[in-house]
Amino acid sequence: MKALVTGATGFVGSHVARWLADQGAELRLLVRPTSLTANLEGITGERVSGDLREPESLRNAMAGCEAVFHVAADYRLWTRDPQEMYRSNVEGTRNIIALAQQTGVRRVIYTSSVATMGFSSNGHLADESSPVGLGDMIGHYKRSKFQAEQIALASGRSGAEVVVVNPTTPVGERDIKPTPTGRIIVDFLKRKFPAYVDTGLNLVDVTEVARGHAAALEKGRRGERYILGGENLTLKQILDKLAAISGLPSPKVKLPYAVAMATGIVNTAITGLLLRREPRVTLDAVRMGRKKMFVSSAKAEQELGWKMVPVEDALRRAVEWFRNHGYAAR
Repeated sequence: MKALVTGATGFVGSHVARWLADQGAELRLLVRPTSLTANLEGITGERVSGDLREPESLRNAMAGCEAVFHVAADYRLWTRDPQEMYRSNVEGTRNIIALAQQTGVRRVIYTSSVATMGFSSNGHLADESSPVGLGDMIGHYKRSKFQAEQIALASGRSGAEVVVVNPTTPVGERDIKPTPTGRIIVDFLKRKFPAYVDTGLNLVDVTEVARGHAAALEKGRRGERYILGGENLTLKQILDKLAAISGLPSPKVKLPYAVAMATGIVNTAITGLLLRREPRVTLDAVRMGRKKMFVSSAKAEQELGWKMVPVEDALRRAVEWFRNHGYAAR
């Protein structure tokens, strides 16, 4: 199988590419001229230059491919230019799907996010059928991913071979940026986590997410989306696991939501708006934390053969990788 992987230099994309290469796939890896390519080391594949926002730059990369794994995304919870995020996430996805149809690609696997799900405050697990709309999306990242996912789903339901996967919160090695989730681990290792808030996430091993992409290619139904999830954990439980792995103390002080909100407002206003730098605590991140992002992966289990695995090993690999690569001292 010949496949194009977008976002292969990133966290999830590099794991998808590595998994496919290990299974014998012939790969093309879409790389921007400014991309850091450290995550491509050891992956056999042809590197091709292109930009999601420039459709014609993608045509040659896609020609002759049987499958496209569209993993690339602008994943930030704060940006100086929100329209840049929409151009990459929304218009880039539209471009990929349109070109795939024009060039005869058999199937597109679009990597969305658990952020597009409908979460409630009553403790119920979200799934693919939970009611949700654009108005439920907090911040430009969530809104852009929701809009991109709607394009992918509509294309699939109109007959295009497009399947959507929704990883929850991947953790593991090679989180090179790092992602907002990786920053939680790095901040903990740097002892910048004096307190925690009452929130929760579903953590999933990034290597399992790569397997899920391959399963979606073969078993997913077009026009459908599948949550690829792991363990539902409160932030305190995550920090306790990191403490057990790293030997560092876990915070014992629970921060009231009002204090966290005030911190987010001040950080966003001063660091973001005045200093034009990415805030350490964004207002959008605090607002997202009001609801625990707990989910069920039952649909993926039934249709893709997805299996939930404990997340401790992925957290341990993440801690070791961040320490070995200088993100935090031992």
